[in-house]
Amino acid sequence: MTSHGQEEGARGGTRGSPTSELPRELTAEELAGLFEGRTRFVERLAAEPDPLARARTLVHEIPDDEKREILDAHPAIGQRTGLSARSAAEQGTDDDPVVLAELARLNAEYEARHGFRFVVFVNRRPKTDILEVLRVRIGNATAAELETALGELVAIAEDRWRRSADERVPN
Repeated sequence: MTSHGQEEGARGGTRGSPTSELPRELTAEELAGLFEGRTRFVERLAAEPDPLARARTLVHEIPDDEKREILDAHPAIGQRTGLSARSAAEQGTDDDPVVLAELARLNAEYEARHGFRFVVFVNRRPKTDILEVLRVRIGNATAAELETALGELVAIAEDRWRRSADERVPN
């Protein structure tokens, strides 16, 4: 079980690493790059002394309209246009038209059922693996799914920070 009472399998199997690797201060612009947009949540985080560590709890404390705002700022899995360079790289290159069509169909079904965008920490898994996660999560209760998606969003931001930090370290 996770801290929000969900089974780990329903989450899609993501967990963040220890906060010791996370930055202690980030600007709103830096956070906007990690969270796919300059939302009210990003503005709140920019005022925090330890923003990525605080994101883990703050994301669950903000009003529901702000929760939906940050999820909807994130691109849909399988989206091919309008992606940031970072999102395009994370989405990968497995562009099987059948898989992309199924992702589009399931994304639409998910959004119609839950009222917000499906967000999952892909973690370099192929889109075919994500299809199964999406199929499972469509059936989750909306309140639980909202909290799961927010946890995934923070895991993505933490991973983005770590990967960009790796790129900044000279060889």
